[in-house]
Amino acid sequence: MTATACGTTKVDEPAAGSSTAPSSQTCADDKTTTSTGPVSMTDGVGRKVELAKPAQRVAVLEWQQTEDLLTLCLTPVAAADTKGYGTYVKAEPLPASVVNTGERGEPDLDALYATKPDLIIVEAFKADDEQITKLEKRGVPVLATVGADAKGQIANMKKVFSMIGQATGRTERADLVLRQFDEHLAAARKTAEAANIKSKEFLFFDGWIEGGNVVIRPYGKGALFTELGEQLGMTTAWTDKINAAYGSGGVDPSYGLAQTDIEGLTAVGSASLFYSDDDTPDSYVKELRKSPIWTALPAVKEGRAYPFPAGVWGAGGPKSNEQAIDAYVKILTGK
Repeated sequence: MTATACGTTKVDEPAAGSSTAPSSQTCADDKTTTSTGPVSMTDGVGRKVELAKPAQRVAVLEWQQTEDLLTLCLTPVAAADTKGYGTYVKAEPLPASVVNTGERGEPDLDALYATKPDLIIVEAFKADDEQITKLEKRGVPVLATVGADAKGQIANMKKVFSMIGQATGRTERADLVLRQFDEHLAAARKTAEAANIKSKEFLFFDGWIEGGNVVIRPYGKGALFTELGEQLGMTTAWTDKINAAYGSGGVDPSYGLAQTDIEGLTAVGSASLFYSDDDTPDSYVKELRKSPIWTALPAVKEGRAYPFPAGVWGAGGPKSNEQAIDAYVKILTGK
């Protein structure tokens, strides 16, 4: 994904309560309460986080957690790669007032701290992550969340969402959203079951162009969109096992993702195919569709290769997941 320019460091003081709901219908109707007492919690990598009061001025350095904050009816003061977020994540629009802090993995610290955050939310997989160490030197509390876990992606997504809810005093809202998610998934499962799908083997994948060639990223066992498909009664056709040494074969232990080329898709036989197409100028899909290997795949020949709607983020929060569920159901039922 293309890096965006660093955000401006000139930040006006917000009006009182400016950290509350963005202009979305779900938040306009929100009646949940915000707690005001001290926060004491353990984050995703086992660090103790202590806040004198729930965070209000929150900076977020990963898209899933940015989406989560917006779903909790809080607008971040700063977020990473806001342009990329606007392209790839449609579940929760990001207000134009949010300061861009540059790339997700390499934030512009001057732009970040100029927004005077009282909490910074990052994605990490270990307590001694280099980014956490760097951020903690400035004295602003850091909440680390584990963005993915191939042992249970839906459970991890919920855990991250609840954790952010606790840090911001929005636990009541978080609980409500997660109940609605469970109800949404249960209803979708019934709809899919009633459709009596004949071809239940499936593969979801995305990809990119590298060195003029199409790289395919299959979502294997343990990937979020794979788990959602399985919840709807399908069976993954990508059989590679989790491999901690991702890159030497198998799927990675965090995201459940593999890597192959177009020819590698022949390994799934006649399975139905679902794929990400964000319809950007550099999308891999244009080249994919030109390939004779692609056009010869059983799913393509039989009309069972389905593009997902643009902007359904494959590593998002409850609302992105609901979008993915809806996309699956619409394709599977033809409605």
